[in-house]
Amino acid sequence: MARVPLARCGLKTFGEVIAEARKKAGLTQRELAARIKTEVGKPISFPYLNDLEHNLRHPPRGHLLEELAKHLKLDVDLLYFLAGKLPSDIDTGKASEEQVQAAYRAFRKELKSRSRQQ
Repeated sequence: MARVPLARCGLKTFGEVIAEARKKAGLTQRELAARIKTEVGKPISFPYLNDLEHNLRHPPRGHLLEELAKHLKLDVDLLYFLAGKLPSDIDTGKASEEQVQAAYRAFRKELKSRSRQQ
């Protein structure tokens, strides 16, 4: 099955959401990069953040997604979705096939019901 670009679905890309939230917060890329800390406590680089905002790099993993959400006051679940990743508190090794299928069915049902309301 072909992947549908997020822009065609009406969603912004990961980079667009980050850039928009940063600007809304009144931060420059350098200021935000200095606030976002890696797992070892070092700030991310300004060029890395710039690349993320322009969708030139793949979105980061859990810790940095959570840092971005915290500093930009974004819902971390949205960032996980836009990044195409699962939240760190979900242990996929413990999920049964039935649970995964039920979760995706519920997700699709919610999206379909919302699109009918619009």
